[in-house]
Amino acid sequence: MLKNYVIIAFRNIRRNFGYAFLNVFGLTLGIASCLILFLVVRNELTYDNYTKADRICRVTLNAIDFNSNVSLAVAPKMRNDFPELEQVSQIMYNNNAIIKINNQRFKENDVAFADQYLPQIFDFQWIHGDPKTALAEPNSIVLTESVAKKYYGEDNPMGKVINIENRINAKVTGVIKDQPGNRSVPLRILVSLETIKDQVKQGMGNFWNIGGGFFTFILLPPNYPVERIQARIPQFLHKNWDLNPKEVRLPIQPIKNIHFDQRYINNVITPTSKDTYYALFGVALLIVITACINFVNLATAQAIKRAKEVGVRKVLGATRPQLIKQFLGETTMLVLLSLIAGLVLASLFLSGADNWIGVKLDSHQLLQPMVVGYILGVTLLVILIAGLYPAFVQSAFQPVDSLKDKAGKFVKGFTLRKSLVVAQFAISQILIVGTLVVAGQMNYFENQDMGFNKDAVVSFYIPDGKKADALRHELLSNPGVEKVTFSNGAPSYNNAFNSFTAPEFGITKDGITELKFVDENYIDLFGMKMLAGQKVFKKPQKDSSITVVANETMIHEMNIMDPNKAIGKQIFFDKTPATIIGVVQDFQSESKHKKRRACVLSYIPGGFFMASIKIRPGSMNKTIAQVGKTWATMFPDNLFDYQFLDEHIAKFYIQEQKVYLAFQLFSSIAIIIGCLGLYGLIMFAAAQRTKEVGIRKVLGAPIMSIVALFSREFVVLIGIAFLIAAPVGYWVMNAWLNNYAYHININAGLFVISIVTSCVIAALTIAYQTIKAALVNPVKSLRSE
Repeated sequence: MLKNYVIIAFRNIRRNFGYAFLNVFGLTLGIASCLILFLVVRNELTYDNYTKADRICRVTLNAIDFNSNVSLAVAPKMRNDFPELEQVSQIMYNNNAIIKINNQRFKENDVAFADQYLPQIFDFQWIHGDPKTALAEPNSIVLTESVAKKYYGEDNPMGKVINIENRINAKVTGVIKDQPGNRSVPLRILVSLETIKDQVKQGMGNFWNIGGGFFTFILLPPNYPVERIQARIPQFLHKNWDLNPKEVRLPIQPIKNIHFDQRYINNVITPTSKDTYYALFGVALLIVITACINFVNLATAQAIKRAKEVGVRKVLGATRPQLIKQFLGETTMLVLLSLIAGLVLASLFLSGADNWIGVKLDSHQLLQPMVVGYILGVTLLVILIAGLYPAFVQSAFQPVDSLKDKAGKFVKGFTLRKSLVVAQFAISQILIVGTLVVAGQMNYFENQDMGFNKDAVVSFYIPDGKKADALRHELLSNPGVEKVTFSNGAPSYNNAFNSFTAPEFGITKDGITELKFVDENYIDLFGMKMLAGQKVFKKPQKDSSITVVANETMIHEMNIMDPNKAIGKQIFFDKTPATIIGVVQDFQSESKHKKRRACVLSYIPGGFFMASIKIRPGSMNKTIAQVGKTWATMFPDNLFDYQFLDEHIAKFYIQEQKVYLAFQLFSSIAIIIGCLGLYGLIMFAAAQRTKEVGIRKVLGAPIMSIVALFSREFVVLIGIAFLIAAPVGYWVMNAWLNNYAYHININAGLFVISIVTSCVIAALTIAYQTIKAALVNPVKSLRSE
């Protein structure tokens, strides 16, 4: 019996190859998409999955804003005041570090200065070296395996000397396995923190001296609630720095929360929203459901063609359960073919996933036990959802009706098939709305006024601020350079935070403001709008007074609403007075996830370590090449590493870009699968109404009237789908937009586009099949009457 079923199944596939191909193609796309999205979501939801992840926490700062960095002073004092902690460690990143090996120079990211306690918190896999001592001594360096091979090939790098930034000669004391890509603290090179301790030790006693930005991690004892540490932090702050715990807090953040907490600035990896990836997983399920609906519609449409086979089998004694097994077995064969094709397609996609959707994935992940279990579960679910209903429909035909070609009456009516098409259209419209909303938000990010001009601006760090004036002279001699400014960072770069007081305005305790050290050309080059007073100006070296230009948020915190009334007012930085000489319009110093915050600009030459140049139109490449030559002359030992300001800003939204690409790609796939389902239902309708079409043609009906006849009921289905999709799409995407401090509003136009797109897609699909049915010779249609 089984052999007969298999033979019949293969014959049926060969005889109805078009149906079988559409079924396999739709399920292949559905299964592959579901697997890819599952791996994307799993990659994000398993961020920071260290062995001791449930006990690792990060110490953060919350004053006016949430900052992932704290002072160098925090770690040693926590180690002293919280003896129950198993370990306290701190690291400081030095991205874009210049590494010199013999005569070769490399620019490296994810380089960090780390203390000797870090390996006791994170579960690095050591290839060479002792984790207890590798970072204990000054001028020690630990490499990841890929970096070691990049520098030394297959040679053992232990004991080799590496030059860092032309000022540190470090000896390799360890090699560790590369970390997985889903880590909030990515590390490729670790340099002993003892190497630079003397340069940053001035921050040991000053809480607000960030000292370059230290990430501080603690390891809790087993079964020790983090709340017990958090409850003692106010006392810790008051004891060591006499800080008011109502104004300054040190939130203890579990490491598993870092990737999804978007409140914090200065993270190495941009945080994202967990809801976004739940939504993507929902898209995966919707695609599979759409593929199953497509399968059901195609199988149901094909059922009438096999009615005689069912009648013959029943006459020969086949029971309904046997027929259900047969048809379910055929479904299983098609699903398994789709699974194999889907796995191949998913593997091919995963090899280039980083280019497609910006996520590094590996096809080997398909072999992991959890993923294999997911694959088996999806396969079984697809077999049951896609196979049971058609099997019950086909096995229900009565022998007499089947042999008289009257089986169609058992599968007529609105019922489940049209409900499934409504579901497909609703899913497609929700995904179209979602894609349009994400695209609109991305466009808003790119084009919304940030309060400064980011076009044609190139920024780069300079190794020696004392050469700023000489470099300015050389750069301005370049005809392609329009303007030059020096600062501690362009407007979109996070800079130092300083505490301030303004007793005249009731700010008697530490307020927090961002402090940008800028020269006299900064405001002009970035096209900032002055609201009152004068711009930052260059002061004589003997003039020790501090003058600042404040932004709107800063004076609003001082309860000054009129910018002109802020001119001449004083604020204090650690009892040092500073006079407000001007007010500038607010500008965005970070992503639009967050609101703009207090900031002051001041002329402090000692903080000039970034140059920004405005390039004249039409000379970009030539000018940058000439600037590179100037750089090589002035800083021969340093690589010329520059960045376009607009590209730097685009990195704020790298997570949103991933989501947009995923939505765009997989929404298109869902729509394609939905078209196949609609095509199946139209085929079913055409098969049911073949004789009606023949009669209408005999009576003189034109082809377009027949197309309209078939289209009418589907317009109703699209309308019903829209009534479902509109509120669901609005609710889901509005919740997503609420993750941003600044966002677009969802308007009716998006839903109009959605329903129009659905109508156009449906019209093309319906027109193709109905015109094909209408062109059939009426004699052929009426032959059996």
